Amino acid sequence: MESNKSQREISYIRFVTEHRIELVKRIKNIDWILDSLIQNKQFTVEDKELVECNLTPCAKVRRLLDIVHSKGEEASKCLVHVLFQGCTTNTDLQSWFNEICFQPSVHVLSKLVIVSCPVDQYKEKLRCKLLEDSKYMTSYPLREEILLDENFTDTVLEASTEYNQHQCNVSNLMELFTEEGTLNTAGEIILITGDAGIGKSVLLQKLQNMWATEQLCTDIKFFFQFRCRMFSFFQIENHGSLKDLLFRYNCHPDKDVEGVYQYIIQNPSTVMFSFDGFDELVLDFHTGNIPNIVCPYQEAQPLCLLINLLQGHLLKGSKKILSTRTGTEVPRRFIKKSFTLKGFSQEKLLKYLQKSFKDKHTQTLIQSQLEANPHLYSLCSIPLFCWIIFKCYEQFYSTTDTYGLPGHQITLTDIYLLMVEVFINRCLLMESKHRMTRSQVETFLAKKEVLLNFGRLALLGMQRASFVFSHDEIVSANISEADLQLGFLRPVKRYSGCGGQATYEFLHLTIQSFFAALFLILDNGVNSDDFIFFLHKEKYSVRFEKICLCHGSASEITEVKCKTANEYFNFTALFVSGLLSKKNLLLLKQLTSPKSLKKKNTILFSHLTEHIHVHLKSLPRSRIGEDVKVQALPQFVWLMKCVYETQSIKVAQLAASQIRANFLKLTYCNIHSADCSALSAVLRLMQRPLSIELDNNNINDHGVKELQPILGKLKTLRLSVNQITDTGVTILVQELIKYRIIQKLGLYRNQITDTGAKDLAIMIECCPDFTSLWFGKNMLTSDGGIALGKAIQKSHAILFVGMWGNEIRDAGVISFAKALKNHPSLQTLSLAATGTSSEGGVQLAEALCQNTSLKTLWLIQNDLGDEAAASFAEMLKVNKTLEILWLTENKITIKGATQLSHALLENTTLKEICLRDNKISTEEAQVFKDVKRILF
Repeated sequence: MESNKSQREISYIRFVTEHRIELVKRIKNIDWILDSLIQNKQFTVEDKELVECNLTPCAKVRRLLDIVHSKGEEASKCLVHVLFQGCTTNTDLQSWFNEICFQPSVHVLSKLVIVSCPVDQYKEKLRCKLLEDSKYMTSYPLREEILLDENFTDTVLEASTEYNQHQCNVSNLMELFTEEGTLNTAGEIILITGDAGIGKSVLLQKLQNMWATEQLCTDIKFFFQFRCRMFSFFQIENHGSLKDLLFRYNCHPDKDVEGVYQYIIQNPSTVMFSFDGFDELVLDFHTGNIPNIVCPYQEAQPLCLLINLLQGHLLKGSKKILSTRTGTEVPRRFIKKSFTLKGFSQEKLLKYLQKSFKDKHTQTLIQSQLEANPHLYSLCSIPLFCWIIFKCYEQFYSTTDTYGLPGHQITLTDIYLLMVEVFINRCLLMESKHRMTRSQVETFLAKKEVLLNFGRLALLGMQRASFVFSHDEIVSANISEADLQLGFLRPVKRYSGCGGQATYEFLHLTIQSFFAALFLILDNGVNSDDFIFFLHKEKYSVRFEKICLCHGSASEITEVKCKTANEYFNFTALFVSGLLSKKNLLLLKQLTSPKSLKKKNTILFSHLTEHIHVHLKSLPRSRIGEDVKVQALPQFVWLMKCVYETQSIKVAQLAASQIRANFLKLTYCNIHSADCSALSAVLRLMQRPLSIELDNNNINDHGVKELQPILGKLKTLRLSVNQITDTGVTILVQELIKYRIIQKLGLYRNQITDTGAKDLAIMIECCPDFTSLWFGKNMLTSDGGIALGKAIQKSHAILFVGMWGNEIRDAGVISFAKALKNHPSLQTLSLAATGTSSEGGVQLAEALCQNTSLKTLWLIQNDLGDEAAASFAEMLKVNKTLEILWLTENKITIKGATQLSHALLENTTLKEICLRDNKISTEEAQVFKDVKRILF
């Protein structure tokens, strides 16, 4: 058919006859075509039966075309338009219609009723299943149904604009799938990282629900969800194809399975995957032992299919969302975008409180108690811990009409002990049918054997790095159906290798770690060697590898991965430390042998002291003036947390004595606000003044409050990229002014406004030895800039000020210009990206004519023009101190550059002027090729 032929000239019966061969070749499935023809009253049920009685697909299509031809023009017209309307799910038909430039008749098309083809039917089936699966919160249930839409509260989600650097908050989940912020265009993985209990699984559930309700990525036809832990459950001999993996563990097409799969492999851009918990894979694929699979029909071990999906060898072009624990290694070349979950902000925590407790009086009571206990408030920033704490509040109120949690020195172990007590009491209440008041000891004694059984099962899982338990393992652990009603275990989908029986998992992996710790302490059969084994990370790694190899954990394909196991080992060691604290010994003595407790307590304290010493001794050190600087690692933070859980001043003093450095660098250590209590508990016992770098963590205002005990000891404090607001700055300033020994303060890329800037201005004036302020990328306006400029003018010690990215405009910059006049000490000043124009630039240049201290001035990314350039040129004829002047990304033309070049003839002290990315062409820049001090 010619492209310029009008629809009125088309003979549809001739069209079908002429293109018969192409139609037979390209039509893959006819069920939906037959249904559509019947609904449009062009076919009868008898016609359909005549077509279906043929044996081969091609024979069926030929018979279909024969019957259509016999029925005439109207039936042919209906067939062609049905094919055209449904061709979006058949790429062969779609490309053919495009080749022949076929255009449908709008009049005819409007009358057609099309039954969805198998691809569309499967898409709708997948949507319905995902909607059903994601409708209720499933991460931490207590045998209750909680609607996702009514209870989901988003957490702080940060996007990396560069790999592990310069992060910004995500305000809309659609930002996960845009091209902005792409780290690697060749990668296909959208990576979501976060610590234990931070809400990764719930976030993926929310994304699944949004897709199922058509609020997200409407161009995606298929969304397949997987939990990574299932891939560790397959045996070596379990093999299958990608088709088996997709349809067996999501849902199966009702019709034309092969046709649906063909569409998926031919249109990978219409497919999205979510893989939850990559850190829960026991096996490591980085060794290169996994074979590349590019054929979508090739059968392989499911783990092998997973890795090839993530690497883009299978279904290249599909979207993949991968969640994992912070610190898990995912090769950078596979990552397209990277995001980090940071937990609840103060605003989101309040929102979650309101959703959890509808009564305003109750909300006020709980908020008041949280605010009175900063560490408890900090724990609530982690959604899992917050859920546990709120469940405890809820249970207290329902049973005692009061709210009460342990006192100020509450620890994470206390919270988990309280959770166990609440769960047991809830179960006992259901059994007794009436309220009873029990002491903590009575509650635990009532279910002691059951708790030991759960602990034995948890420990078994940790020994094998297994997080899913078969029905036989549940029975072997003597856990009955009644015990399951406690709520610590939940049933999960069946995994291959478990037969037809149900499988179970702990509500959360940290709960599994807690029960493992409880068993290690309560069971008298745990000897000293076994106890030490679970406290020593390095020994654990070696022994764990042997255990996995003995169990044949895919050693032919991959090597054993121990990092995940070490993460839960860390939690187990932390809970052991907390359970053996003095305040919990009163409970434990009623549950196990006091002699055994004493022995394990001695082992624990000895281990902590030795491990801190060995760990700190191995850390890289450097000397900065009189300070000894140590680059600490995340494991150091875990050790401090274990010390804090003991609540022992003696252990804290021993730990402090082992830190033979007075400058700690703890950047990128995943430190949360609650962890600051642990750091403070040890560092406050050190005798000498300290310097500490805490950039790029998740400390926020609550963490600043927890750092109060050590703020008076600090000479240097860096808290950049930590979600600190004006509230945190107020706490900082109040403490720092009391002791006035602070010299350097870093608050780059936080959420501080003019209010916080004015507080900092007071601190600068009050602290006589203060030399350096990193304060870029906050939320300042001119008012904040003016306040800081005035404070710097009064300071006689300040050496460095960084204001990059604060919109302080000309008014703020002029305040800094006034500060520069005759300033005795300031050597480096960054006013880059501050929104200043030539007006501010002229004022700065004039001020520098009366300055003999400043050596470096950055004015990158502003609106400086030739007028400012001329003023700087005049300044250079006078100023003989300035060495570096950066004017990159401004509006200077060849005229301004020429004036600066001439000024250099009279100035021999300036080392470089950078004029890159101004309004100077490459040809114009050639004029200055011999002027080495001007950089283009």
